[in-house]
Amino acid sequence: MGRSDTGREATVHNLSDVIHRRRLAAGLTLAQLSAEAALSQSFLSQLENGRTNTSLRSLQRIADALGTTATELLAAADTAPSAAVVRAGDDTALAQAEHGGDGSVRSLIHGGRDLRALEFTGGTERGDREFTHANDELIHVLAGTITIIADGAEITLAAGDAYYCAAGVAHRWWAHTPQTRTLVVAVADGRTVRRGRIS
Repeated sequence: MGRSDTGREATVHNLSDVIHRRRLAAGLTLAQLSAEAALSQSFLSQLENGRTNTSLRSLQRIADALGTTATELLAAADTAPSAAVVRAGDDTALAQAEHGGDGSVRSLIHGGRDLRALEFTGGTERGDREFTHANDELIHVLAGTITIIADGAEITLAAGDAYYCAAGVAHRWWAHTPQTRTLVVAVADGRTVRRGRIS
Protein backbone atom coordinates (compact mmCIF):
# COMPACT_ATOMS: atom_id res chain seq x y z
CA MET A 1 0.00 0.00 0.00
CA GLY A 2 1.47 3.38 -1.07
CA ARG A 3 1.51 6.60 0.87
CA SER A 4 -1.38 8.02 -1.14
CA ASP A 5 -3.47 4.90 -0.43
CA THR A 6 -2.78 5.25 3.29
CA GLY A 7 -3.66 8.95 3.14
CA ARG A 8 -6.87 8.21 1.25
CA GLU A 9 -8.00 5.64 3.85
CA ALA A 10 -7.12 8.01 6.71
CA THR A 11 -9.04 10.88 5.12
CA VAL A 12 -12.15 8.75 4.52
CA HIS A 13 -12.02 7.52 8.14
CA ASN A 14 -11.41 10.98 9.61
CA LEU A 15 -14.13 12.60 7.49
CA SER A 16 -16.55 9.89 8.61
CA ASP A 17 -15.75 10.67 12.24
CA VAL A 18 -16.07 14.42 11.70
CA ILE A 19 -19.49 14.09 10.05
CA HIS A 20 -20.71 11.71 12.75
CA ARG A 21 -19.59 14.04 15.56
CA ARG A 22 -21.04 17.12 13.86
CA ARG A 23 -24.39 15.37 13.32
CA LEU A 24 -24.58 14.36 16.99
CA ALA A 25 -23.56 17.86 18.12
CA ALA A 26 -26.34 19.30 15.95
CA GLY A 27 -28.82 16.94 17.61
CA LEU A 28 -29.80 15.33 14.30
CA THR A 29 -30.69 11.71 13.69
CA LEU A 30 -29.52 10.00 10.51
CA ALA A 31 -33.09 10.28 9.20
CA GLN A 32 -33.15 14.03 9.87
CA LEU A 33 -29.77 14.58 8.21
CA SER A 34 -30.94 12.47 5.28
CA ALA A 35 -34.01 14.66 4.84
CA GLU A 36 -32.06 17.93 5.25
CA ALA A 37 -29.26 16.93 2.86
CA ALA A 38 -31.51 15.09 0.35
CA LEU A 39 -29.26 12.03 0.56
CA SER A 40 -30.24 8.47 1.39
CA GLN A 41 -30.05 7.33 5.00
CA SER A 42 -28.21 4.16 3.96
CA PHE A 43 -25.53 6.22 2.17
CA LEU A 44 -25.07 8.48 5.22
CA SER A 45 -24.85 5.46 7.51
CA GLN A 46 -22.15 3.88 5.34
CA LEU A 47 -20.32 7.21 5.18
CA GLU A 48 -20.34 7.69 8.95
CA ASN A 49 -19.11 4.11 9.42
CA GLY A 50 -16.22 4.63 7.00
CA ARG A 51 -17.52 2.09 4.47
CA THR A 52 -17.81 4.60 1.62
CA ASN A 53 -16.46 7.96 0.56
CA THR A 54 -18.46 10.97 -0.54
CA SER A 55 -18.39 13.30 -3.49
CA LEU A 56 -17.76 16.99 -3.03
CA ARG A 57 -21.33 17.75 -4.11
CA SER A 58 -22.77 15.38 -1.50
CA LEU A 59 -20.39 16.76 1.12
CA GLN A 60 -21.66 20.26 0.33
CA ARG A 61 -25.23 19.07 0.96
CA ILE A 62 -24.18 17.49 4.26
CA ALA A 63 -22.31 20.66 5.26
CA ASP A 64 -25.34 22.82 4.47
CA ALA A 65 -27.51 20.58 6.64
CA LEU A 66 -24.98 20.83 9.48
CA GLY A 67 -24.64 24.61 9.16
CA THR A 68 -21.03 24.57 7.99
CA THR A 69 -19.04 24.28 4.76
CA ALA A 70 -17.50 21.36 2.88
CA THR A 71 -14.10 23.03 3.16
CA GLU A 72 -14.41 23.27 6.95
CA LEU A 73 -15.39 19.57 7.22
CA LEU A 74 -12.42 18.57 5.04
CA ALA A 75 -10.09 20.76 7.11
CA ALA A 76 -11.35 19.16 10.33
CA ALA A 77 -10.71 15.71 8.82
CA ASP A 78 -7.17 16.64 7.76
CA THR A 79 -5.00 15.32 10.57
CA ALA A 80 -1.80 15.44 8.53
CA PRO A 81 0.80 17.60 10.26
CA SER A 82 1.21 21.12 8.94
CA ALA A 83 4.09 21.13 6.49
CA ALA A 84 5.56 23.63 4.08
CA VAL A 85 5.62 20.99 1.33
CA VAL A 86 2.63 18.96 0.14
CA ARG A 87 3.64 16.48 -2.55
CA ALA A 88 1.28 15.24 -5.26
CA GLY A 89 1.18 11.71 -3.82
CA ASP A 90 0.69 12.85 -0.22
CA ASP A 91 -2.87 14.08 -0.63
CA THR A 92 -6.08 12.41 -1.65
CA ALA A 93 -8.56 13.50 -4.25
CA LEU A 94 -12.24 13.80 -3.35
CA ALA A 95 -14.62 13.18 -6.24
CA GLN A 96 -16.81 16.14 -7.14
CA ALA A 97 -19.66 13.93 -8.34
CA GLU A 98 -20.79 10.43 -7.42
CA HIS A 99 -18.42 7.71 -8.66
CA GLY A 100 -15.90 10.37 -9.69
CA GLY A 101 -17.79 11.21 -12.86
CA ASP A 102 -17.32 14.97 -12.70
CA GLY A 103 -13.80 15.62 -11.54
CA SER A 104 -11.96 15.82 -8.24
CA VAL A 105 -10.57 18.25 -5.71
CA ARG A 106 -7.51 18.04 -3.48
CA SER A 107 -6.14 20.24 -0.75
CA LEU A 108 -2.72 21.81 -1.33
CA ILE A 109 -2.35 22.88 2.31
CA HIS A 110 -2.40 20.56 5.34
CA GLY A 111 -3.17 21.36 8.94
CA GLY A 112 -4.60 24.44 10.64
CA ARG A 113 -3.22 27.09 8.33
CA ASP A 114 -4.60 30.59 7.78
CA LEU A 115 -4.94 29.94 4.05
CA ARG A 116 -6.71 27.24 2.11
CA ALA A 117 -5.80 26.21 -1.42
CA LEU A 118 -7.79 23.69 -3.44
CA GLU A 119 -6.94 22.29 -6.85
CA PHE A 120 -9.97 21.22 -8.88
CA THR A 121 -9.71 18.91 -11.87
CA GLY A 122 -12.78 18.83 -14.11
CA GLY A 123 -16.09 19.78 -12.55
CA THR A 124 -18.10 20.30 -15.72
CA GLU A 125 -21.55 20.02 -14.16
CA ARG A 126 -23.36 23.37 -14.30
CA GLY A 127 -25.05 23.34 -10.92
CA ASP A 128 -27.13 26.27 -9.74
CA ARG A 129 -25.66 26.33 -6.22
CA GLU A 130 -23.97 29.65 -5.51
CA PHE A 131 -21.27 30.28 -2.92
CA THR A 132 -20.71 33.36 -0.79
CA HIS A 133 -17.66 33.63 1.45
CA ALA A 134 -16.76 35.89 4.35
CA ASN A 135 -13.32 36.50 2.85
CA ASP A 136 -11.91 37.26 -0.59
CA GLU A 137 -11.02 34.39 -2.90
CA LEU A 138 -8.75 34.00 -5.93
CA ILE A 139 -9.76 31.62 -8.73
CA HIS A 140 -6.88 30.85 -11.13
CA VAL A 141 -7.13 28.59 -14.18
CA LEU A 142 -4.07 26.35 -14.48
CA ALA A 143 -5.18 24.47 -17.62
CA GLY A 144 -8.27 24.55 -19.80
CA THR A 145 -11.20 26.97 -19.57
CA ILE A 146 -13.89 27.73 -16.99
CA THR A 147 -16.99 29.89 -16.81
CA ILE A 148 -17.71 31.97 -13.70
CA ILE A 149 -21.00 33.62 -12.89
CA ALA A 150 -20.49 36.29 -10.23
CA ASP A 151 -22.97 39.02 -9.31
CA GLY A 152 -25.00 38.00 -12.36
CA ALA A 153 -22.13 38.53 -14.83
CA GLU A 154 -20.85 35.56 -16.86
CA ILE A 155 -17.09 35.50 -17.42
CA THR A 156 -14.96 32.96 -19.33
CA LEU A 157 -11.41 32.36 -18.08
CA ALA A 158 -8.68 30.46 -19.97
CA ALA A 159 -5.38 29.00 -18.76
CA GLY A 160 -3.36 31.68 -16.97
CA ASP A 161 -6.40 33.87 -16.25
CA ALA A 162 -7.49 34.66 -12.70
CA TYR A 163 -10.62 36.10 -11.09
CA TYR A 164 -10.55 37.96 -7.77
CA CYS A 165 -13.83 37.29 -5.99
CA ALA A 166 -14.46 39.83 -3.23
CA ALA A 167 -16.03 38.74 0.07
CA GLY A 168 -19.80 38.53 -0.06
CA VAL A 169 -20.06 38.14 -3.84
CA ALA A 170 -22.35 35.24 -4.78
CA HIS A 171 -20.65 33.11 -7.43
CA ARG A 172 -20.50 29.72 -9.10
CA TRP A 173 -18.25 28.26 -11.74
CA TRP A 174 -17.72 25.17 -13.88
CA ALA A 175 -15.00 23.70 -16.07
CA HIS A 176 -15.43 23.24 -19.81
CA THR A 177 -13.59 19.87 -19.96
CA PRO A 178 -12.72 17.06 -17.51
CA GLN A 179 -9.01 17.92 -17.94
CA THR A 180 -9.44 21.54 -16.80
CA ARG A 181 -7.46 22.38 -13.65
CA THR A 182 -8.45 25.29 -11.42
CA LEU A 183 -6.76 26.63 -8.29
CA VAL A 184 -8.84 28.33 -5.58
CA VAL A 185 -7.01 30.19 -2.80
CA ALA A 186 -8.65 31.96 0.14
CA VAL A 187 -8.38 32.72 3.82
CA ALA A 188 -9.44 29.60 5.74
CA ASP A 189 -13.05 29.34 6.89
CA GLY A 190 -13.54 30.68 10.40
CA ARG A 191 -10.79 33.28 10.05
CA THR A 192 -11.36 36.86 9.03
CA VAL A 193 -9.11 39.50 7.57
CA ARG A 194 -9.14 42.91 9.31
CA ARG A 195 -6.82 45.82 8.53
CA GLY A 196 -4.41 43.57 6.68
CA ARG A 197 -4.23 41.03 9.49
CA ILE A 198 -5.74 37.58 9.85
CA SER A 199 -7.66 36.97 13.05
